[in-house]
Amino acid sequence: MASSLYSNAQHVDFESVLGMDDPGMVSMFEALMASGLRGFLGCPAVVYEDALVDFFENASVCNGVVFSTVGGQIVDITEKIFAESFELPVDGLGDLSEMPKDAIFDARSIVSLSGEQINLSGRKNQIKMPYRLLCDIVAKAISVKAGSFNAITVEKFSLMTAVVCGVKMNWAKFLFSVLKKMVAAKSKQAKGFAIQISLLLATFPAVELGEASAFPASKILSKKTVLRFVSINDRDGAEEITD
Repeated sequence: MASSLYSNAQHVDFESVLGMDDPGMVSMFEALMASGLRGFLGCPAVVYEDALVDFFENASVCNGVVFSTVGGQIVDITEKIFAESFELPVDGLGDLSEMPKDAIFDARSIVSLSGEQINLSGRKNQIKMPYRLLCDIVAKAISVKAGSFNAITVEKFSLMTAVVCGVKMNWAKFLFSVLKKMVAAKSKQAKGFAIQISLLLATFPAVELGEASAFPASKILSKKTVLRFVSINDRDGAEEITD
């Protein structure tokens, strides 16, 4: 089932969340926008399940281009097409290993619930509520890694640092590299980007997409789902949202 391709996914309704009466949350979402991720995280939330299954079953990477066949039609996705489709920044850091150490140092205090530097191998209940949600967003919608969503990792925190400290990222290069890992043979990269891939496939006129499905509302961050996230985390201390 294609729904398994977005079982842990997350998307953002920016118009809704920016209207929240929660300055901390609003500030976090504004930082995501300033980072250049609105077009990627907030694009129209429609999925083509049959086409997605076809895409992942037949996808491969050749010379840095993602190829697949969907309904017997060849599709090719380049980094340039990917960047333009979601208006992603193409300048800045393309690799998290280049993240400035001083930015990570600052972010460890900025996000901290206690004011003391957080432990990068700890759990996300040591960070402020808006950044707990940001941790989920980078894990589910950006890096798309399997595993515990309550644990902080160096990779997740580097992505959070880019947003929190305004570090300029080449999101086109980074996110396209995640896509390439998704389709690479024997890769442990989890499958994701269901909405984004659906929108890319829709740009190929010859491809039969099948019936469109609305993305599950429970997986779209809106005023309602963010309030639910806060309620659950207040009660359970950094437990993730479950449907």
